[in-house]
Amino acid sequence: MASNNPRHNAQAGRRHTPQRGGAPAGGQGIRTGQGIHYQPSGNDDAFYADGSGFDGGRAAGTPGNPRAHAGAGGARTSAHTVRMNVGDGVGSAGGQQPGRTIAMPPAGGRGRRRGGAAQAPAAGMVAPGTAAKRRGKHKKLKVVLGVILALALVGGGAFAFWIGALDRALGFNTEAERQALLDKLAPTRGDDAYYVAILGSDARKGDTASRSDVTMLARIDQKNKVVDLISIPRDTMVTIEGHGTQKINAAFAFGGAPGAVDCISEFAGVPISHYVEVHFDELKDVVDLLGGVTVTVPESFKAGNGGMSFSAGEQRLNGEQALAFARERYNVSGGDFGRAQAQRLIIMAIIQQVLDAPPTQLPGLIGELAGCVTTDYSVTDLIGLATKFQGNGLVMYQAACPSYSLSQGGVSYVGTMFDEWRAMMKRVDAGLDPTDTSATIPEPQASSTTLGAATNSAAPKDYRALAAKAGLTTDDVASAG
Repeated sequence: MASNNPRHNAQAGRRHTPQRGGAPAGGQGIRTGQGIHYQPSGNDDAFYADGSGFDGGRAAGTPGNPRAHAGAGGARTSAHTVRMNVGDGVGSAGGQQPGRTIAMPPAGGRGRRRGGAAQAPAAGMVAPGTAAKRRGKHKKLKVVLGVILALALVGGGAFAFWIGALDRALGFNTEAERQALLDKLAPTRGDDAYYVAILGSDARKGDTASRSDVTMLARIDQKNKVVDLISIPRDTMVTIEGHGTQKINAAFAFGGAPGAVDCISEFAGVPISHYVEVHFDELKDVVDLLGGVTVTVPESFKAGNGGMSFSAGEQRLNGEQALAFARERYNVSGGDFGRAQAQRLIIMAIIQQVLDAPPTQLPGLIGELAGCVTTDYSVTDLIGLATKFQGNGLVMYQAACPSYSLSQGGVSYVGTMFDEWRAMMKRVDAGLDPTDTSATIPEPQASSTTLGAATNSAAPKDYRALAAKAGLTTDDVASAG
């Protein structure tokens, strides 16, 4: 599933010292899945240059990203305490410099999707500096709207043209494709939580992939600031109408985005309101634009992709390192289940890094993301969503559909642990930690017969003995606890 999106090379400006905070005011309060609680800390400017070790000092840059950390002054240093059960990646919290100059990314670029590239307005537009102190959600929303208004006044029709070009870059090749997808998506209601289907490919350039390498389900709860990211193994055994027993990643090959949405929705037992397609090979450019991402690597290993080595623990990865980490499945515990975990960690780290950016940088960052994402979201939708999630209190959970390796008729599949999957989806829908099996599930989730029903699964319903003898299960994935 090769990317068709143009790239946008935005100058995001210098990045600031990361802060990870829990409840104390002024920090970016994050709990990332499976019980990780970060307390306030200080300088993360020093990072791995080769993925092998942390040097404790400030690095001048990252391979492939000469701008990373350039000119980042005023770093704060203090001890930090981390209590964790399973490690998840977090991004960095940063401030904003008054009067920062923003260069808008071009709408054309080197992409493979669009013809007729649109030109960006002239660089050098100065964003207001009044948002530097981030004084709450309403303040940030006003700042974002103010920046957009100011840019519109300065750039006039050019800015509006740029926004429209980004919407086209984020969208689909044809109106027929877009409409076919929209017909499958459920409407959202105000600030109620909703679900997003995320498909992706980590195929290298030149590869022709018709099946999705990555299948995820996200739950977005704006009201309570909770985001869940749940992997569905790509080889999950399902029935696809007209094609019999298949792996779930074939749903995209047979039915495109609409077919994938249908299949994921039936498997999870939830309506899906948005669709996002991620092209991992191009995602490395976004990681470099962000100055790298902070990830807790679950275990030490040497990746077969590019020969990079990774040490267990929290470290900063540049684009090439992040891509190698997200691709590895042969040298990590859990095989493909381990790779799915790495992909979740990278996506979560990018989300957090974007949310930590000053509001004035959001249009430029989303412009860069347009180079590796296809979605029904509009640019203004994404800016508004990011604005709502910025600030303290964000909770991010990550998990995988409880599964085991399975061979049927000489074909390797992944079987579903049905009881565990139903219980997990009930916790997800209730906004609970999906991995907390001791949590009390409230009504109406507890009595739901649709959540996690997996009515399209073709896996054996009597699965416990098979799972006990399986070569791999989702429980075999390494944790950083």
